Amino acid sequence: MPTILSGVAARDELKKSLVAKVKALREKQGAPLTLAIIQVGDRADSTAYINAKKKFGAEIGVLVRLIHLKENVSQAELLSQIEKLNEDESVVGIIAQLPLPKNLDEQAVLDSIDLAKDADAIASTNVKKWTLQDAGSYKVQDVILYPATARGIGELLDFYKIPLNGKKVCVIGRSPLVGTPIAALCRAKGAKVTVCHSKTVDLMKETLASDVIISAVGKAGLITAEHVHIGQIVIDVGLSRAERHLVGDVDFEKVSAVLGDKGAITPVPGGVGPMTVFALFENLVDCGIMSP
Repeated sequence: MPTILSGVAARDELKKSLVAKVKALREKQGAPLTLAIIQVGDRADSTAYINAKKKFGAEIGVLVRLIHLKENVSQAELLSQIEKLNEDESVVGIIAQLPLPKNLDEQAVLDSIDLAKDADAIASTNVKKWTLQDAGSYKVQDVILYPATARGIGELLDFYKIPLNGKKVCVIGRSPLVGTPIAALCRAKGAKVTVCHSKTVDLMKETLASDVIISAVGKAGLITAEHVHIGQIVIDVGLSRAERHLVGDVDFEKVSAVLGDKGAITPVPGGVGPMTVFALFENLVDCGIMSP
């Protein structure tokens, strides 16, 4: 049986240090650390994600402020709300819960967030920073925030003492919010990364040639026993619903049987998800540390 990479266990252990950092920042600022979340509309999945963030924030002493706007809010109204939050000195971090309605310019909204408060690290300037680090243009000591899913995966691997330096990593999925930053983070950690997607000719060939597989597609059953070999590390970022149950991209039972006791795998749920929420608040703390 492979090692189960529990995001719940890692989060609960690492949370102790995060609580101490939040407390220190609160004492320094003389006020609670505040994260502002902007939600447009009433998507059930967005509400669930926000509730998880509010719950974790309460557990570590962070005030989470929700700004809930109607589905038909105009671009101008939304940007006005963000500008108010940018100017609010009590707000340390801001995120816009994605996806936004089609009538809104998503990138323009993200780029309107004050760079120092971009807790999701997906404004164009922050993307440029971790892209340049990927190319070796930034020094290791420079503080660069990665989007929460990518950072959460990095923290999870560190917690279980799984180094990426020198490893062959196959990242499946190239979305700008998940797959691309995951690949960038893995390269920054010294891995040789292959990015696969819907146009990849032979996915199985690429996964079998890798030490680590990170699948972030959202397609149930994408990774089967035939895609893996003994001793690999399999990180399942995908999330979809099948017969009222949440499942990942990986056929957990069959893949686990192949990996053996030298391999490792994340469960769904309980793997990457808890670490994504945790990493968001790590980014928030870093925003607080870097603020004047």
